[in-house]
Amino acid sequence: MECVETLAQSVLDYIRHQGLLKAGDRVGVAVSGGADSVALLRLFLELRPELGIVLSVVHFNHNLRGTESDEDDQFVAALAQRHQLALHCGRGNVKKLAADRHLSTEVAARQLRYQYFRQLMDEGWLNTIATGHTLDDQAETVLLRVVRGAGTRGLAGIYPQLLVNGSQFSVVRPLLHTRRKQLQAYLAEIRQDWREDSSNRDLRHARNLVRHGIVPRLERSLNPSVRETLAETADIARSEEEYWQEEVARVLPEVWRAEHRTLRLAELSKLPLALQRRVIRAAAESLDVRLEFRHVQEILELGPVTAKSAMLPRGSTVSRTKDGLRFDLPCEKEAVASNYEYALAVPGIVQVGETQAWFEAVLIPGSAAPGYNPDHMFDPALLRSELTVRNWRPGDRFWPAHRKSPKKIKELLQERKLTGTERKLWPVVASGEQIVWVRGFPAPAQLRPRDGSKQALVIREFCGREHPNA
Repeated sequence: MECVETLAQSVLDYIRHQGLLKAGDRVGVAVSGGADSVALLRLFLELRPELGIVLSVVHFNHNLRGTESDEDDQFVAALAQRHQLALHCGRGNVKKLAADRHLSTEVAARQLRYQYFRQLMDEGWLNTIATGHTLDDQAETVLLRVVRGAGTRGLAGIYPQLLVNGSQFSVVRPLLHTRRKQLQAYLAEIRQDWREDSSNRDLRHARNLVRHGIVPRLERSLNPSVRETLAETADIARSEEEYWQEEVARVLPEVWRAEHRTLRLAELSKLPLALQRRVIRAAAESLDVRLEFRHVQEILELGPVTAKSAMLPRGSTVSRTKDGLRFDLPCEKEAVASNYEYALAVPGIVQVGETQAWFEAVLIPGSAAPGYNPDHMFDPALLRSELTVRNWRPGDRFWPAHRKSPKKIKELLQERKLTGTERKLWPVVASGEQIVWVRGFPAPAQLRPRDGSKQALVIREFCGREHPNA
């Protein structure tokens, strides 16, 4: 039992070092039935006398896997009963929420799950929820954010503690310094079984591709300790982010004239470049406009000789005036009327009323690929299992095949002489943050299926209000 005792002590040390729990806390362990969450529950049962906490089990059924999800319910209920723990069990329709609000399945599931967590805390059942995020989850998150583009805020990854309603409630992650393989070895040693989620092997999900393909290759080829290295990067980034947040809070009032939505150039130019970038981002976020790195760079490059204004997300703009950078927001009615966003499952089909068209994602055998237009074909392993159909937004970029580099979609549409409402509503398809399809342009060369691929994904558009298969 040496492994068991060592692991329990390691988790206890991490909880104390991070200040995650205190005696008397009413802690609900979020148990999905998987190895990580089951191990967290069993470790908390061992540590309960030492921690002085009141323990219960929380389970949320997302209704995504039919019978398999119901069997998870039964497994968790039996586990709670065996250890004489109170069980809080919630249920939500993720697919309906995703469709109604045009969200990805992952985002909709998280919203419903955390809404249930908040409900349990607001009703006084619990003041803390503990989740089973591991060091492996941390490493995967950091790597995904590096690839998609992130500063220290993104590289900070998963935080050990998330405060809810100020500091009254919290969600804690006590296993962020623990490897998944350690937890599985622990469960084997105490003879505790767990449930396997079949969707965790689906490589169409970016995280699964990173988990089962990319990280193992990095371990074999570059760094056997790459997971630990990525998790350490998150620790470093969190500390630096805390410092920068305090620095921005100190400087922002001196530079930002909130009533005029203007950054004062004289004061801004005196700041180091790193601080200038963060102040610009903070000013935009105070207006509910979230900027990427390229937006910040475009703002910094505004000048008397170069461009005097730039387009930003959500239809907002920034203009260089005589002594400042002024942010302007679009008319809210105009923004609501012009922007749209719909979830497109793979495979699946969705109607987009704004363009009077249907969009379909079809999986076909690789042998059938020659019969389809290669301009609309993709390697499904490189895309998410749920795509997004929306109109293009300022700042969006796309890399069509046969082009030397990505271009702003605005420029691509200008080449086609598109104007007015037609240009505003021009549809694109995104996989996460990446634009993978734009009407009238060939698919990116790097996303097309390779020769000999067993499967290909085709994105098709059908005009008209009637279902194309009706």
